[in-house]
Amino acid sequence: MKIITWNVNGVRAIAKKGFFDFVEKLDPDILCLQETKAHPDQVEPEVLNLDQRKSYWSSAVRKGYSGTATYVRKDVSASYGIGIKKFDSEGRFVITDHKDFLLYNVYFPNGGSGEERHDFKQEFLHKFTAHLKTQMKAGREIILVGDYNVAHTEIDVYEPKRLSKESGFLPEERKWMSEFLDAGFVDLFRHFHPNEPHRYTWWSYFEKARMGNRGWRIDYICATKGLLKKFKSCDILDDVTGSDHCPVIAEMV
Repeated sequence: MKIITWNVNGVRAIAKKGFFDFVEKLDPDILCLQETKAHPDQVEPEVLNLDQRKSYWSSAVRKGYSGTATYVRKDVSASYGIGIKKFDSEGRFVITDHKDFLLYNVYFPNGGSGEERHDFKQEFLHKFTAHLKTQMKAGREIILVGDYNVAHTEIDVYEPKRLSKESGFLPEERKWMSEFLDAGFVDLFRHFHPNEPHRYTWWSYFEKARMGNRGWRIDYICATKGLLKKFKSCDILDDVTGSDHCPVIAEMV
């Protein structure tokens, strides 16, 4: 089984930038998109029913903002939040049940626009972790994919000293990521590539950062430890363009 996650920075925009060719070539069993910036009724049928896949959408109340979508080959049960209205109303969750595991497709908040959103993000991180722990305590295995908007360690950003005061690489955010992994999750890219530097998933458009690979690794596929033996690879598809993020792919046996 092949799982791909990608923050597309607008699904209607990416559809004009080779998206269909990408899907045809990689042919994922599960495709998770973040920052779709669209409601299902705003996209063309070929996007909604991508190569005859079933799609599940969570859209923000605010038009043109946030949003997640998960594509699968067959019908699954789905839910679209964690029961906290201010988080769920931003279209940040698609949760699909694949029997052997729950798949969380999540677009984590960006806390960079000021103190209010920073506090919103911190609350999101800790309440979401509590939700995940409840699911794990109930015996569920979890795969959590998406744009976490957090880089974990110094190897995950191009200039760690300078960026340590930027949202997404703040000490409290890095501490949360460590605690999240300690709760029973594995960062699959780092599991398969423990010391590989200069591998990023996001580059600032404003700084034309991709040209010099001045990036951040903030997009992940993580899984609970009970699923680890089922994964055979995880990699970053940093040659794929069309968004300021690139996809991450994992393969299960």
